[in-house]
Amino acid sequence: MDTLNFNEPLLDRKSAAHFLNIKPSTLAVWDCTKRYDLKPIRVGGRVRYSKANLIRFLNEQQREQ
Repeated sequence: MDTLNFNEPLLDRKSAAHFLNIKPSTLAVWDCTKRYDLKPIRVGGRVRYSKANLIRFLNEQQREQ
């Protein structure tokens, strides 16, 4: 299990989608279908993302190309 860095703020879905340069609805579909494991964090009824996990995802996508 990944450990959170509590000094790093968590991004909401809109901010995470902006960081990935995709639409928030696309990110929501990815989470729902588990197409990519972005390790979303559920806080109450809200979803948050670690920027470190988003960077890891981008690096993995770059390696696959």
